[in-house]
This record gives sequence, structure tokens and C-alpha cells, in this order.
Amino acid sequence: MKERYYLVREDILPEAVVKTMQVKQLLAAGDAKTVHEAVEQVGMSRSAFYKYKDGIHLINQLERERIVTISIDMEHRSGMLSKVLSLVAGFGGNVLTIHQSIPLQGIANVVISVEVSRMSDELGDMLENLRDCAGVKRANLIGQG
Repeated sequence: MKERYYLVREDILPEAVVKTMQVKQLLAAGDAKTVHEAVEQVGMSRSAFYKYKDGIHLINQLERERIVTISIDMEHRSGMLSKVLSLVAGFGGNVLTIHQSIPLQGIANVVISVEVSRMSDELGDMLENLRDCAGVKRANLIGQG
């Protein structure tokens, strides 16, 4: 059977479903160390939690990951890749893969795949900052998915 999804206002959900989400949030935030501790805090049974836990998620957790691929030509010198990766992380990008070529004539090509779901409209700013970074010769978006 094909799974179907509904967008439902919280106030019309059964209490056990709402409490299941509360337990998941307590666990994710570290406010409860164990399922047992979390279900006690919200006043539900562990069996009810396990019944619903895989079927309820916050809407923002269901958003698809956005992954971009960026090609960068940079000077081959110590610390350059680290500087680029720090810049990407500073914008909230999560680097998934790094492929670096052997440097030719002092320039190395690096292709990185970056998960950018947490970034709002900052991708253009991040690319501009990469291009302006000392030692970066070129930075282009070559793929989006």
C-alpha cells in the first residue's frame, strides 16, 4: 500500500500522537536521556510512543535535502582547503564530499558537494565570498539537486 501524508493542525490530533512528538523533541534536545525518562515527563506509555514514533515528524524535518556541487580552482598552498571549508561551514553549509585534483602549475581543482538545506537565500552570498577569498581563482556552481 502506498503511504499517504496529511497536513493536520496539532489541536485536532489525538493526545498520544501529540505526546509522541513531545517525547521526540525532549530526546532530540537532550532534555531527557532515555525514552523511559521522556515518556514519564509527558505522561504516556512507552508502548504508545513506539507505536507512533515513526509516523510523526515536524514538517521542517520532512523537507528534502538540497545539495549543490561547487567547483573551485585554488592556489596550492597550505591551509587553502581548510579556509574554503570553514567559509562554507560559516554559511551553514554541510560538506558531504570533497574531490581534489593533483595541483598543476600551482593550482588545484576541488569539487565539493554541500548540503545547503539550512541556508535560506545565502547560496549566492557564499559563492561570492568563495570567489573573493584570497587564493581562490574560480568558484562556480556546477550542479544542484
